[in-house]
Amino acid sequence: MRNVTETVKQLLIINVLFFIGTLISGDVAYKFLALYFPENPDFHAWQTISHMFMHGGYMHIFFNMFALYSFGSALEHFWGGKKFLFFYISCGLGAAAVNTAINYYYFQDGLNTLVANGFHKAEILEVLNQGKINTQWQELLSVSDFKNLTSAYLGSVVGASGAIYGTIVAFAFMFPNAELALMFIPVPIKAKYFVPGLVLIDFYLGVSGGESIFGGGGIAHFAHVGGALFGFIIMWYWKKNQFNSNRWN
Repeated sequence: MRNVTETVKQLLIINVLFFIGTLISGDVAYKFLALYFPENPDFHAWQTISHMFMHGGYMHIFFNMFALYSFGSALEHFWGGKKFLFFYISCGLGAAAVNTAINYYYFQDGLNTLVANGFHKAEILEVLNQGKINTQWQELLSVSDFKNLTSAYLGSVVGASGAIYGTIVAFAFMFPNAELALMFIPVPIKAKYFVPGLVLIDFYLGVSGGESIFGGGGIAHFAHVGGALFGFIIMWYWKKNQFNSNRWN
């Protein structure tokens, strides 16, 4: 840890403090700081930022913070703290925007079907706001559409993963031939192949509704893809316009 850069160190500390806070306060912290669907009454504007520092479990925060330490320190070393922090937060916001947009599409798609079959939007929202469902909805929607409707509205998003995906995309931009490996892949793969492959897997799992490559469900795959997308756009723009670290000092 002696090689960790200052901004990355502060982000690590903040994430750990938030995680300890959630262990103490439980669901109360998640209700106020996790990112909810904009039409959900539990949504607040600050959640677009606060959700980045919330995590759902020990393994969740461990993998994210390990990636932040491993890749973030390398970027901050070359960029400086201000540029890295701008990039990191921007990717997190981009991840939230993409995930929310996908959820909005899913919710509206299911909602339109229900409205077309005689249900009123206000009644649907009233039931959902009580944390309930109407079993008649399941007769009108496919299994996946019903799941997408309810999870989009009632679910919440936590984690730094979107910002982390942007960070690893930036790392691949800067160090394309660096060799990376996952625990279950014994052969190292160059970053320029590893990172796009990882993002494509997340995109496939998001579209198919599959589980994480690490197992388990409840993964916001489109948030990962959104963070990677915004990371790519920012890196492409900086490279095209020669945005160097001196402009941030």
